[in-house]
Amino acid sequence: MQIVQQIGNVDLLKRDKVLFLCSKRTPLSLYDDVFRWTDRLTTEDCIACFNSTEMEAEVLKALLVARVPTVLYVMNRFTDVNNIQVERALQEGRLLIVVLRRDESRNKGQTPRLRNEYVLSQCKRVVCGYVNKNGSVFGLLAGRENVRRLIGEGQYTIAAEPEVRHERWTVGEDKVLLRMFYADMGIHAIHKRLQRTYQSVYTRIRSITQPEDVLKGREFEDYVLTLFNPHDGGELILKEWQGDKSLGDFQPENNRNPDFVFEYQGKGFAVECKWRERLKRDLDKDLFSTDKIAIYEQFATDRSIPVYIVLGVGGEPSNPELLYNIPLSEIPSLLSHKKSIVEYLRPSAETPFCITDFISEDTPKQKKAYTIEEKRANHPNAYRPWTKEDDDRLLQLSALGTSIPELCEIFGRNRGAITSRLKKLHE
Repeated sequence: MQIVQQIGNVDLLKRDKVLFLCSKRTPLSLYDDVFRWTDRLTTEDCIACFNSTEMEAEVLKALLVARVPTVLYVMNRFTDVNNIQVERALQEGRLLIVVLRRDESRNKGQTPRLRNEYVLSQCKRVVCGYVNKNGSVFGLLAGRENVRRLIGEGQYTIAAEPEVRHERWTVGEDKVLLRMFYADMGIHAIHKRLQRTYQSVYTRIRSITQPEDVLKGREFEDYVLTLFNPHDGGELILKEWQGDKSLGDFQPENNRNPDFVFEYQGKGFAVECKWRERLKRDLDKDLFSTDKIAIYEQFATDRSIPVYIVLGVGGEPSNPELLYNIPLSEIPSLLSHKKSIVEYLRPSAETPFCITDFISEDTPKQKKAYTIEEKRANHPNAYRPWTKEDDDRLLQLSALGTSIPELCEIFGRNRGAITSRLKKLHE
């Protein structure tokens, strides 16, 4: 392992550190045993930890909220850049983020073990939460003497934690929970503040919040809707917009339907929106699963309207680098490799949709297939790799306050490509 980046107070590396480890899928009934330990820590301690398992992530939040000096080890790059508690801890000098990378290729699939062994060598002692006897942590700690287990050998299956309160959640409690949740304070801080069990807090969070992938999906839906401009002239009508509502594991059946149903001059069509940071090779697994396609096909048959998949790739959900418009009827050709997805690429991700691409007298097919050459007519460097000279110049011009439209003109790329590259360079 080699250290490729250090973010924060590097002096923390000089302190004696205790490494916290925990296996995956820690039962919620065992959280109290772990957090009794974190509550006894002070600013005189220094804890090393990972952010790999759910329990490790919650312990990290508890350490940051309690202002315990912490060294966080991550692989390749740190991604939680918008975490309020992380930002505050970095500003106050009580957090160091160490980014590691393997310095050689050894035993494919052994990166977690190599990482753990490296960090163990940097720490004086180890404290363990839940340890799965069939997991990697159990083997890693075998024979070590400087290990303290917070949970006994026979304590893996115990009764559920006692209920502290049985009343329904009030609006006031929900407001407190949401404020603390979005302030990245973690399940332990919420548990202590509201005197609810970890199970109750966890369930409530799932019920009234949305995971990041859902939020990104909604953000992309908003973007796609702006390209339709349904208020222009009043001829295009947005008839339905699926809200993806749910309460815990309960959700209505129509959540599975396409996101939008439009009507234009008496003719209807439906649109399903999907955004991905990058396209994976297996489109059938990532985008077009058999079950999902069957649901859309049944919807198209029942409503007698065509269904289209609008796919955004790269950039941000609110500003994708690439945009594809794929008729549902063309997906079998894509999956059988008879056609390339590039055939459904729009010339610009920012250009408003032409309704005639969705409404046709014929069976729904794509009116226009845009080649890379056609896309480069507007953006000469579309799809070309970024060079180091490009990156250096982009950072320099951005630091000087050059606007995004000016950068698009200078580099011959669209807005999504510029903003996506700037984000990557600032990671």
